[in-house]
Amino acid sequence: MNVSATLNAFRLLRNPSLCLPHATIPTFNDLPVPLSNAFGNAEADIRAVVLDKDNCFAVPKENVVYKPYNDKFNSLLAHYPPPHILIVSNSAGTSSSDPFGTAASSLCSTTNIPVLQHSTKKPGCGPQILQHFLTAPGSRVTLADQIAVVGDRLFTDVMLANLMGSWSVWVKDGVVENRNPFISLEKRLPERLVRFGFKAPLPGSMR
Repeated sequence: MNVSATLNAFRLLRNPSLCLPHATIPTFNDLPVPLSNAFGNAEADIRAVVLDKDNCFAVPKENVVYKPYNDKFNSLLAHYPPPHILIVSNSAGTSSSDPFGTAASSLCSTTNIPVLQHSTKKPGCGPQILQHFLTAPGSRVTLADQIAVVGDRLFTDVMLANLMGSWSVWVKDGVVENRNPFISLEKRLPERLVRFGFKAPLPGSMR
């Protein structure tokens, strides 16, 4: 159970905009590189990227890049090499799902990207992510709005970005189709919220 997501659901009741992305793409292969180009005319200065794993760039429960996404993944890694890229998963690297770090080590080995070890699942691990980028040797990140979060879930990845004051890119169609009714409802939510006048929060220093 994701206690962090459950607790943060009450924030959504007060502020539904927290689950609205700044940019939406069909699949990971549609991700613009550099990521600053994802946000239209916004003056985004993206210096670092947070990547979700499951159903974003990898088949759920697998620790390798989905083969059709290899070229895009390598392009992203070339533009944002460590320490300016970080995988944050609610499976690999969490103290509850991966207590010995086995999955995180495997994922790091196959992607050449560090995997955040975190006790609080998304969307509640923002402080750990910021701490990572602000203190990593060689990092050019000084503000939260220099970070973009890429993921397929509104209530974890997108909400994480908005709580951090960062940019969000929502991968609407994952690697595999998820027939869960809750996921289907989640995918229809942004259109309905926008219809009622809600907008994604401006990142950090732009608010």
